[in-house]
This record gives sequence, structure tokens and C-alpha cells, in this order.
Amino acid sequence: PKIKNRTMASGLRAMRRLMALTLRLSAPVDPHRTSIRCFGSVGVNVEVAKAAISSADAVCFDVDSTVITEEGIDVLAASLSPEVGKKVAEFTANAMGGSVPFHVALSNRLEIMQPSMQDIEKCLKEHPLEFTPGLEDVVKALRSQNTDVYLVSGGFRQMIDPIADVLGVDKKTQVYANNLLFHEDGAYKSFDAEEPTSRAGGKAKVVAMLKEKHGYDTVVMIGDGATDMEARPPASAFIGYGGISIREAVQKGADWYVTDFQEVLDVLKA
Repeated sequence: PKIKNRTMASGLRAMRRLMALTLRLSAPVDPHRTSIRCFGSVGVNVEVAKAAISSADAVCFDVDSTVITEEGIDVLAASLSPEVGKKVAEFTANAMGGSVPFHVALSNRLEIMQPSMQDIEKCLKEHPLEFTPGLEDVVKALRSQNTDVYLVSGGFRQMIDPIADVLGVDKKTQVYANNLLFHEDGAYKSFDAEEPTSRAGGKAKVVAMLKEKHGYDTVVMIGDGATDMEARPPASAFIGYGGISIREAVQKGADWYVTDFQEVLDVLKA
């Protein structure tokens, strides 16, 4: 029965892909993949991205400034002290813009912060992270079309797991994020350098792994930063999100660039 169910689900996804591609690809696409506008849409390959999200086997979301309204690492840093917050925010901007390798920015930020387990717990209690407007509706719409949802982030698992719980995303199998390590007393020790998201190109590795493990044909990456854009390929399409922070490189390079999740929701419900 399980094999039969998987076969039926695969067949339905294939039919959705065929219908979506037939409808979307009938519109002209810029052959040079330069930035275009199409009925208010911006991107280098808008219609292909819309077709991909409409028929995706899986969608991987970045978390900071995409799923939630802030950069979690910056929120944590600011909770430690204003000085630490300012320094870390500068590193974050450089990392997300692509001017500094991500693993270098991550290591530098953690050396400045050295957050304890108690610091993180206090931060989340005093400054609970908020979902970006429309994000939860997009997740529900994706699930209604049997699309698997993943959180793939360069942020910290200790801050992302509570978000996954609210969204109904399995923390063990559907969350890929950096894991902080602590001493027995809760003091900061280091971070797990084996996590793929701890280095530049890590999100691409996660997408490739998911495709190989689950046999996905169409995987879409959604995020605000250069590290998210690096996931295409192997991601079938990259949707840049600029509703919180606009990164010029991402705006220019995304297959489809949106500033409101309602744009994505409209396509999913079409």
C-alpha cells in the first residue's frame, strides 16, 4: 500500500507539473535571463519559478528575514549588549549580501557573541520571534498540494526549533540549521562545523541531499540572501524574498523576486 500511495502521489505531482508548465511557459521568457517585469512580477525567469512552486515536490525556506521578520542572530546579539548587536549586524549584512564567505562571518559573529544557553532562552522569552505576514498561509497552501516543507537556515537550531514546532515542521527531519555547542554549565563552547549550513554552498548541499534521498524532481528555494540563491542549482528555482530586507544581488539574480508572500499565495491558489 505504501508503494502504491507513493506512486499515486508521484503521478499527481507529474500531472500538476505538466499543467503548470503548459500554462506558465506559454508566456514569453527573456532568453538572456535579464531582469524582467511581467504583470508586476520581477525576476530573471519568473514564469518558470511560478510553474515550479505550483508543482513542487518540496520547498525549502530560509528562516531569518524570510520565515520570520528579523535576523535571529542579530536579535540574540542585541539582547547581549548594544555594542555586540551593532558589530554582529554589520557581519550579518556582509554575509547576506555575499561580500564575506558565510562560514567566516558565522565564526566571527560567534566569537564576538559567545552566547550561553541561558542567553538564548532569555532572548526568546523577552523577544519572541514573529512570523512574516502571509508565511503561514503559504505553508498551508503548499501542504494542501502535498508539497513537503523544509527550513534550511544559517541561523541557530536552538532558535529555529520553536519556529518549526509552530509551523508543524519536523525538527529532526525537516530542519537544517547550525547547531551551537555548550559546556555542561551552559556556557558557549563552539558550533558544529559539520552542519552543511555552516559554510557557503551549504544550502545547495542540503537541496541536493533531499533530492537524492526522497527522489524529488522539483525543489524550490525561498529566501532573502545570497546563500539562498546559491542553492539554485540544484534547486529547480529560486524565489527571492525582499519583504524584510532587499539585497541587490538577490533582487537581480532571483528567478522570481517578491516582496509580499501574497504574491506566492496567489499563484498557489490559481
